[in-house]
Amino acid sequence: MSYLGVGISPGNVPVYRGTNLKVVDRRVKLAELVLRCLICGLGVLAAVLVGTDSQVKEIFLIRKKARFTEMKALVFLVLANGIAAAYSLVQVVRCVVGLVRGNVLFSRPLAWAIFSGDQAIAYLTVAAVAAAAQSAVFAKEGQPELQWMKICTMYGKFCNQVGEGVASALLVSVGMVFLSCISAFSLFRLYGGNKGKNNATR
Repeated sequence: MSYLGVGISPGNVPVYRGTNLKVVDRRVKLAELVLRCLICGLGVLAAVLVGTDSQVKEIFLIRKKARFTEMKALVFLVLANGIAAAYSLVQVVRCVVGLVRGNVLFSRPLAWAIFSGDQAIAYLTVAAVAAAAQSAVFAKEGQPELQWMKICTMYGKFCNQVGEGVASALLVSVGMVFLSCISAFSLFRLYGGNKGKNNATR
């Protein structure tokens, strides 16, 4: 059934049949798919770079090995990016299935679930990057007041690889922020469509 260009599906929100809206919906979904693929790849890259990083240094005949597990912030970073990559992979599958089937708009409960998931992962990745960046500054610059040494002067290779991992994680967090905006747009436009239907029936 349709009225004023609006198709009504039982149990779902109104699906607009206008050509322009279909084009916009498809472009938004394609942008979401590309972003999620990038986040998945960058999340895996960040986790691998930091998680596999290590360097052995001999100090006064004592061999010391620097690993990411020595810093809790780096452990948090690896876990956060692993979770973000796994979550993005699941969402990539959902996006591909939706595009193949031609489903552009979906039910409100699903939209709320995606929005909430994107928000949670965005906060998680931003917090992980902030913690890792602070630890990286201490490792590079030290803290003379607390007598903390400049670790990167001894473990240069280790610090450089961690820096690459943090940069990748930063891109993941920025991507998740953009995805949160897209999912918020996809969610609240459903309510806007419903409002338009109510106004049309008056």
